[in-house]
Amino acid sequence: MSEVNKFRKIGDHCQLLGIPFSESEAAALSCRLNMSEEEIAKLCSVFDYLADKKNQSIVSTCLKLSRLPLKEPKTFEGFDFSRLHGKDIEKLKNIDTLSPLYEQKNLAFIGPQGIGKTHLAMAFGRKCCEKGIKAYFLKATELEQRLTAARKNDRIGALTNGLVKPSCLIIDEIGRCSFDRENTRIFFDIVDRRSNKEGPNCMIFTSNKTPDTWGEYFDETDSLLCALDRIFDNARVFMMKGESYRGRKLETIAVEAGGTSKLLGIKN
Repeated sequence: MSEVNKFRKIGDHCQLLGIPFSESEAAALSCRLNMSEEEIAKLCSVFDYLADKKNQSIVSTCLKLSRLPLKEPKTFEGFDFSRLHGKDIEKLKNIDTLSPLYEQKNLAFIGPQGIGKTHLAMAFGRKCCEKGIKAYFLKATELEQRLTAARKNDRIGALTNGLVKPSCLIIDEIGRCSFDRENTRIFFDIVDRRSNKEGPNCMIFTSNKTPDTWGEYFDETDSLLCALDRIFDNARVFMMKGESYRGRKLETIAVEAGGTSKLLGIKN
């Protein structure tokens, strides 16, 4: 690496670390101290180390705040794509590039229970966190409960702000609960604000119900239609079919119990 690139790298690292020290200042300092090429390389290595520590801290914080599982994380590497087939399977495999996030394209995984919808949604959120991008996961039932509690405690603004802020918002299991009229309107407000959000962002939904039936679980037709219009105006929907992925490690053991007389060899 040339000295110019090393100074540029030092400047980039300092920006990440919040240190007011530019590449030009680094170059000027090296001249003033008459630093050798080896000494400049060592200085660059120090900032490499500090930047790596900072990135690790950012990733760790993103994961902790995301509500994604940490002990048994769901990853793209841990998903068995060989179980899924179809002419567009590559589009599903390629979401690990996070291109939907940068395209501001929402995602929906629709299909029966146990086929891997939540795993894929969580894997996407985890990949965001690993890039230092904020993601947040919650189930539809949790969202409904939080909306109701926020109305009761006059904290609607704080809740909606918190759900608009993450670059990736994942709502799992749409169709597992019903939203009353007021909660449907707040849900629309969240969707509407996120649809106008600048920079990389997307929403991810999972459901075993097709979007055309979601109206059964929301109690305000106009707000729901507006929300669905914004969600699916720029979205990629994966319609998934197949048998449940759960139980693949299930071990069934057959046993038989005998009476006391049989065990002792006593004939009746």
